[in-house]
Amino acid sequence: MKRAARTAIGTAVLAVATLATPAGANAAVNQGAAGTPTPSAPAASPSASPSPAAQQPSPSPSPSRRASGIKMRSYAYGRHPHQRMDVWWHPTGRPRPAIFLVHGGWWSGGSRLALTSLSRSYARLGYTVVNVDYRLSGVASWPAQRNDVITAIELVRKHARRFNTDANRYVVLGFSAGGHIAASVGTYGNGRPGLRGVVGISPVVSPLTAYSDGEDLFATAQQRRLRDAAVQLAGGCTPTECPDTWSSMEPAFHASPGDAPLFTAHSEREFVPPYQSELLKQALGEVGVPMTVKVVPGTGHSSAVYRHPGVSASVQAWIAARLGRR
Repeated sequence: MKRAARTAIGTAVLAVATLATPAGANAAVNQGAAGTPTPSAPAASPSASPSPAAQQPSPSPSPSRRASGIKMRSYAYGRHPHQRMDVWWHPTGRPRPAIFLVHGGWWSGGSRLALTSLSRSYARLGYTVVNVDYRLSGVASWPAQRNDVITAIELVRKHARRFNTDANRYVVLGFSAGGHIAASVGTYGNGRPGLRGVVGISPVVSPLTAYSDGEDLFATAQQRRLRDAAVQLAGGCTPTECPDTWSSMEPAFHASPGDAPLFTAHSEREFVPPYQSELLKQALGEVGVPMTVKVVPGTGHSSAVYRHPGVSASVQAWIAARLGRR
């Protein structure tokens, strides 16, 4: 993103944030207002976060399950108990494009298990599906969460033949806090190899905005909770105390021409407001990267937005257009 635009957005947000004192987003399709989706059909420490380029382990599987010819196994992609992923794949036929799912839960909670049904649904549509857990903010601060998802992606790409998947055709789909992580993966560097698109459902794509919203005199309890969750993600510091960390957490500050297209969905009056996505859309637009922001009526968040009529179908169609044949 151009320096002037980045400065303008940062100044606008921090102008509010600096008036406050310290005081973290979620996703789920079956975890209520702060959860991650489970529809029957798609409708470490702060000082020791591993680099995405760190040496990757060979996947260590747990027993497999089969459904309609689809295999599923759980793998460890790191040493921490949360560094695990479920991989659903089609062992026969041509290599399939992949969808990586990232759960929400205020960065501090949630689990990939909430996305098991959604994983199965997308696998039945013909995709390889990777449902990723990551270290939570109570264990490791930012950028551990982004690094974990990138590590899982690179491990699957490295073993693409094992999973009969196309290493150069995948998207990342995240819910709420997971949407923030997904967008951060999408804007990491000048794009990620093979990444064709990023989808966020109620994504917290601007933690700085969430912080300033939570400091407002009329902030709701959920907005204040989101502010606190963002502070915890940053390692317990406010934007004025550790500006570099908060800058790293802001996808709009890292927009570049090689980034993948984005699709986000919000409800018009939810506590993660659509204007967060509009900030990112502006930044991406300035470097020529397309982004679609879909807004639906109501106050629903995450799973409720995904279940809103037409949203899941729009997401599926957008993903299909990015990934092509299955």
